[in-house]
Amino acid sequence: MPDDLAPASAAATPGSSTPGRPNTATTAATTTGASHPTIANLLDETRAYPAPAAIAASANVDASWWARADADPDAFWAEQAARLDWHTPWQSVHTWKPAAPDASGTLSVPETTWFAGGRLNVAVNCVDRHVQNGLGDKVAVHFEGEPGDRRSLTYAELQREVSKAANALTELGIGVGDRVVIYLPVILETIIATLAVARIGAIHSLVFGGFSAEALRFRVEDTRAKLLITTDGQFRRGAAVAVKDNADQAVAGVESIEHVLVVKRTGDDIPWTAGRDVWWHDTVDAASDVHEPEYFDAETPLFIIYTSGTTGKPKGLVHTSGGYLTQASFTHWAIFDAKPDDVHWCTADLAWVTAHTYEIYGPLSNGLTQVIYEGTPNTPSRTRHFEIIERYGVTTYYTAPTLIRTLSTWFPDGPPAQFDLSSIRILGTVGEAINPEAWMWFHTRIGRGEAPIVDTWWQSETGAATMAPLPGVSTLKPGSANRALPGISTLIVDEDGERVPYGSGGYLVVDRPGPGLARTVWGNPERYRDSYWAKYWKQGYFFSGDGAKWDADGDIWVLGRVDDVINVSGHRLSTIEIESALVAHPAVGEAGVVGVSDPITGQAIAAYVIPSSLPQDASGADDAYWVQQAEALRETLRAYVAQAIGPIAKPRDVVIVPDLPKTRSGKIMRRLLGDISDGRPLGDTTSLQEETTPARIEAIVAATRAAR
Repeated sequence: MPDDLAPASAAATPGSSTPGRPNTATTAATTTGASHPTIANLLDETRAYPAPAAIAASANVDASWWARADADPDAFWAEQAARLDWHTPWQSVHTWKPAAPDASGTLSVPETTWFAGGRLNVAVNCVDRHVQNGLGDKVAVHFEGEPGDRRSLTYAELQREVSKAANALTELGIGVGDRVVIYLPVILETIIATLAVARIGAIHSLVFGGFSAEALRFRVEDTRAKLLITTDGQFRRGAAVAVKDNADQAVAGVESIEHVLVVKRTGDDIPWTAGRDVWWHDTVDAASDVHEPEYFDAETPLFIIYTSGTTGKPKGLVHTSGGYLTQASFTHWAIFDAKPDDVHWCTADLAWVTAHTYEIYGPLSNGLTQVIYEGTPNTPSRTRHFEIIERYGVTTYYTAPTLIRTLSTWFPDGPPAQFDLSSIRILGTVGEAINPEAWMWFHTRIGRGEAPIVDTWWQSETGAATMAPLPGVSTLKPGSANRALPGISTLIVDEDGERVPYGSGGYLVVDRPGPGLARTVWGNPERYRDSYWAKYWKQGYFFSGDGAKWDADGDIWVLGRVDDVINVSGHRLSTIEIESALVAHPAVGEAGVVGVSDPITGQAIAAYVIPSSLPQDASGADDAYWVQQAEALRETLRAYVAQAIGPIAKPRDVVIVPDLPKTRSGKIMRRLLGDISDGRPLGDTTSLQEETTPARIEAIVAATRAAR
């Protein structure tokens, strides 16, 4: 390991609040108060890696940025907005009207604006201006399909394609403020369609191409969309999967839908509704490739993105143009230390907010080359991602802890020697807290012990990253998101909104959001208020719904959703600490932990575990195989957790499974595991990346219980 990434040894001053400083050894602390989640010493807050000198020498951002941003946040964000091209300057940077009770005691809905009066075109900022600045021949996007087909678009070609799509959408009757639902896989047309919608001032809502007809229908009806853009099918796990049937079911009888625009991807026969359905190649490809853009007010809605709907119906979060693009562009440039020759790969599906910000708007607004890939990471082989990194010379690789843990089980000693991953200079994680063991594998095996890992924390609601280490500046700690980015502020507070001291845990709030924050919930501003602002309205804090802990340096460790805290006989334990203990065992590749009903302790711990040595064909094994695996590992893993955390954290149940229920963004849907354990009907499953997983786990649980 290079000297500039060796663990630091000099002690830092506890409580230091200087961001980006080379903090080092800290004292791990565990909080067990009734209001605070806990974190185990196993997260190892003493392990720290100073910023690599080679990156620090030319980093886009240095430690002075925090002080400058804190001194005048509005001026700071005005400076970041000036990185974009504005057709009309703004009159005011920021206004804020907090939630407050009226005479009757009813809490008002908070209101905020950024760059009021300023006018811009988001698509022009992502495409046209780069062509005008002489970058027309630079590759904007490399596309790789799962079957192996490839196509690259330069910025000049992307400009022509977006212009054609914008003209075609206008011909289909789409105008400013109209909603367009995009139900496509990760293909070039998805990016083209998204930018075209933005170019004409309409509002897009992307939906994962694997979602059910029911999930799609809800989004079409809720947005009252005029147009659905879909495809005949998509390639997934080596097969052509039908998509148009779901689309037809979703829009059947929906009065707002006027047209369904269909991309030919697989070439399979599909049902067709004359007059409503139109082919992309007949409509878009035939349109003029010259389009004169309009410019829109900064607060013009850009897109609606739906949360996964943990309880109740999914929330349609509304993001606006100027503020969102400002934060998306700046944070991409800062977090990934974006350089002109970078090749950026964010592995998220394009319908996920991470892809909106760091696969479409962030990289393109900064004029980078990026990669998109249609398929799964193990098709046709488990080395597919390594092949793509080598083929395109990927320099920044941004993915979810779920995939990192999966890759570490497939390749515990790292990628096969024949793959050259030396182009990678920065790694990133997103989706949920990363286990320290997975962080270390990612750093040493993929990053060669040289590439810093930017462990980002943010949400669909914040629109862009809120906390993350910065390359060349921040001291890295495996499992910690460090602290808020310049211009933003986060706190950890107790139930009453009082800031807790360093070394303590509580609730993660954003006391100074960035301009990318969602403005409302589509059609339901009261739900926006109640979900995010009502809890701490007196302080004006945005409540994230996550629990977190400060270490002695003031760095933040996110513990996951507050709902994921397990109360065992009055002891509050976070799922992340138990999962981290399990993943630290060499037999465990990935784990999902939930609290389940117990007549004695109130709640008990159930651990669902994917083995680290999972054979490639294990998913087809019968139930008896998984029962045998559980019998072999159960007591070993229970004892291991008890030793790592304490006897109170010992799982009551250990179930060995081939997969865990995950959203397309890579988050484990722990509540579904709880539903399965307690025998409850499954809640909302519309955001699952693999719909068959819960039923498979239910069968294994039943077999495990029957064998006892």
